[in-house]
Amino acid sequence: MSVVHLPKVNELGFFEIRLESIGGLGANLAGKMLAEAGVEGAGLNGVSFSSYGSEKKGSPVKAHIRFCELNTPIRDTSPVERPHVVSIFHEALAKTVNVVSGIYADSIVLINSRKSPEQLKGVMHMLGGTIAVIDATGIALDEKNRVNMAMIGAMFRLCPFLDPDTMKDVIRKSLGTKYPRSVASALNTFERGYNEVTIQEFSLVEGMSMPQFIRADTPVLGYETQAMGGIITNPGNSFLKDLSISRSGMMPHFEVEKCIHCAQCDTVCPDFCFVWVEQLDKKGRPQMFLKGIDFQYCKGCLKCIEACPTDALAKVLEVEGVADTQSVKQVFDYV
Repeated sequence: MSVVHLPKVNELGFFEIRLESIGGLGANLAGKMLAEAGVEGAGLNGVSFSSYGSEKKGSPVKAHIRFCELNTPIRDTSPVERPHVVSIFHEALAKTVNVVSGIYADSIVLINSRKSPEQLKGVMHMLGGTIAVIDATGIALDEKNRVNMAMIGAMFRLCPFLDPDTMKDVIRKSLGTKYPRSVASALNTFERGYNEVTIQEFSLVEGMSMPQFIRADTPVLGYETQAMGGIITNPGNSFLKDLSISRSGMMPHFEVEKCIHCAQCDTVCPDFCFVWVEQLDKKGRPQMFLKGIDFQYCKGCLKCIEACPTDALAKVLEVEGVADTQSVKQVFDYV
């Protein structure tokens, strides 16, 4: 094992990586594999840990990885807030989470997306840095594997101090015992992630500087920032929620011509996605008819597709903008 040197470190001697994801895409496992490859293959000190709320598929998850030279002890297990590399497993997270918080002017941001780096620079509100793009969802669906393997492959391309062959050994060791049939597809997914990532660097415009760093645990409403009288002006409620960040590549497609309006889909839906309207049937009787899906509330669980008896609902790959154009908005009487 040859010892390598890190390309850059912070004031404590750490090279830091943050993975931004949702539950179910494998970011926690990816972080552990990255740390193992850095320790075993690169001869570095390393640590990996994750932070999340309830272990729920579709909820935001962060994984944190630190590397340092062997003579630097690791006594810091606080969240990575000033990352040298950010890996965003789900592009839609940027709607509700500041996924690029704390980046430097020369940080690398890897994004699972079909967009170009120029488009993503605007979406992520980045002033400078390097943007790397990989269609990890598309690769995972092609190879019948998971998004995290494609993202790990791209990460190894962006972190040349990590040895891809070591990672392949880690994949074989991690999956070989429990899931031996998935090893070949995982290796193919890793290889494609490594080879298919697109990288573009954006320099800061002269006279501009990166946003001031604000700690993640700084309260939005405190004694200095709360409105007069202690009023919370924007209380959380289910009407405002946007569950689109929970969809991980697939979504339901509704064909009204095949629908018999049996409401089986509505019975199994956990998030009030289906929009109904009262109309007269062929005999002139008032009945409820399914009008469509409000994709603001659809988290992509796809239970409705299994429940539909007539194939009026089908599973399709989500393409940018389709949910917005096909969405039928709920009408709430008292909002």
